[in-house]
Amino acid sequence: MEHLDPDRLVLLALSEDRGEPGESMHLAVCAGCRSDLESLHHVATLAAEGKSLGEQPAPPDRVWQAIEAQIAQPDRPVRIPDQPGGNLGYQRAVRRRPRRLLAPVLAAAAAAVLAVAGTLTVTRTADRQPAEHVAAHATLSPLPEVPPAAHGTATVLADGTIEIDTRDLPLTTGFHEVWLIDPADTTRMVALGNLSQDQDALLPVPPGVDLNRYRLVDVSDEPHDGDAAHSGHSLLRGTLTS
Repeated sequence: MEHLDPDRLVLLALSEDRGEPGESMHLAVCAGCRSDLESLHHVATLAAEGKSLGEQPAPPDRVWQAIEAQIAQPDRPVRIPDQPGGNLGYQRAVRRRPRRLLAPVLAAAAAAVLAVAGTLTVTRTADRQPAEHVAAHATLSPLPEVPPAAHGTATVLADGTIEIDTRDLPLTTGFHEVWLIDPADTTRMVALGNLSQDQDALLPVPPGVDLNRYRLVDVSDEPHDGDAAHSGHSLLRGTLTS
């Protein structure tokens, strides 16, 4: 099986890029590429989650020398001398022996992550909704007849909108629609709107809708038949909790 380009894996690991549909399908079946992506993502996570990592000084020359040596001899594990003050998580991540031709790429990516750690942390913090602005949240799980990889989240914000973020929904010839349903009477439901091609959306909750009652979030597969009613083909569901 042909593997994804290592540079593309680095981009997927170091950014919020969700990948093309073909890449998602490849990662679902290729254990090698999936393992490579997880290794790269681990390096990126060390930088993004480290509170003081972005304030660390630039790597000394011996770090770059070790990376250059690894690129010249990719079959040997990376050995970077200890740095004063720590960066142990960084060293452990780089010393893990990567698979295939990804070794030099992963080593270089680890150094690149150190350089952009501050940017990643600031960006993700700015994009994250403060806890006090979240009114309710639901984890969306696939129904029994839906592929288990499909999943998502629903977040109700204090401004009266609901943020839907889904992944790996089955392909449709129609469209994916979001609903609020009364779990005590599933015939009572409110249509919120459609998901985008990226399988996410920010939708307004209609005025007067009681989320204590309509607390079941449903994502359905709807045909282009002009019928505004629910198709009866639900893909994901989850219950809102405060």
